[in-house]
Amino acid sequence: MAGHSKWSNIKHKKAKSDEKRGKEFTKIAKEITIAVRTGGGSDPEANSKLKLAIQKAKAINLPNDNINRAIARGTGESDSDNIEEIVYEGYAPAGVAVLLEIATDNRNRTASEIRHLFSKNNGNMGEGGCVAWMFHRTGLISVSKKNVSDEDEFMLQAIEAGAEDVNDEGEFYEILTSPDNFIEVKEELEKQNLVLDMADLIMLAENTVEITDEETVAKILKLIDLFEDHDDVQNVYTNISIPDEIMEKLA
Repeated sequence: MAGHSKWSNIKHKKAKSDEKRGKEFTKIAKEITIAVRTGGGSDPEANSKLKLAIQKAKAINLPNDNINRAIARGTGESDSDNIEEIVYEGYAPAGVAVLLEIATDNRNRTASEIRHLFSKNNGNMGEGGCVAWMFHRTGLISVSKKNVSDEDEFMLQAIEAGAEDVNDEGEFYEILTSPDNFIEVKEELEKQNLVLDMADLIMLAENTVEITDEETVAKILKLIDLFEDHDDVQNVYTNISIPDEIMEKLA
């Protein structure tokens, strides 16, 4: 768990420039379109994948017009590129596993660009399945400790809502759920007026690799940033674990 916790905390701390926010809007719009096509239609109450995508869109203040256009592209009501979902896998420096969830309208172009990013930054793009076995789909909800007044009550609320586990990760509590009841747990916690810092379905590494060399960590984080900035990369997952003292130096 620690490896992903460090990754998610990095995400919490990253400043969002206007350019990054624009990319975020584009990526969540793609997620909505794909959710309509693959998750069961345009009704969010009948399509949990779409429901989550819309919730994420509203959390970053994506305008309703953008949401509606993304849904229309998914249903075929408006012209759209043929966006497909792909998973690319490989290794960052020090053999850290990297799993990329892609949404692209040009598989060949994206594959070439991702392969280039790997090779230019001391990594290696691998064959399908080379690292996917290290990860499993799970629901992750992160709650800042500053928003929790009673730890015992919070833990009880999470378990009663259906959480599989609750971990103390320093500044945050992280709640793990099965993919099937993620939405239910999330909405139940929100009914309890809990402020959720992050809530999403992710690919969680079964085991993590701790990297203690500062220079190597910096190279890996640079590669993660490059992937996250790529227009076709929806999500980046790794099995890295970074000691707090190194993260503080690099923050």
